[in-house]
Amino acid sequence: MSGAGAPSTGGFDASGLNVVIVAGTWHETITNGLIAGAQSVLEETGANHRLVRVPGSFELAVAAQAAFAGGADAVVALGVIIRGGTPHFEYVSAATTDGLTRVSLDAGKPVGFGVLTLDDEQQGLDRAGLEGSKEDKGAEAADAALRTAQVIRSLRG
Repeated sequence: MSGAGAPSTGGFDASGLNVVIVAGTWHETITNGLIAGAQSVLEETGANHRLVRVPGSFELAVAAQAAFAGGADAVVALGVIIRGGTPHFEYVSAATTDGLTRVSLDAGKPVGFGVLTLDDEQQGLDRAGLEGSKEDKGAEAADAALRTAQVIRSLRG
């Protein structure tokens, strides 16, 4: 994790955009940090937003799909998947990533990807935007979703 080259977040007007944060419930401290970072960017930029929680990362895609069906311009998907001693990590990580990609492409709208796939809990704490964290992946995911929604709006006229 270097963080080198990461763009700055916020600093633009996203008023008029409707965003849904969809977050899992596993690893509460890390997830809550991701949510706080995303909410901070959404509030700073003036985007309308709401938070919904799902049981885990696997369920993020179907909730994102429902958010788009309900009129969201963008979704910020936040979750934490930590490697264990079985292949479960690989299956859940791949299914979550593939599902969110499919939902985004099918809807033609952005999903800010804030799903952390980690070898251990410390990596998540380092990326969650908490005091002492080196990165804020929740803020980065929200920023990416907003900026992409604005690009899509401009391309569609």
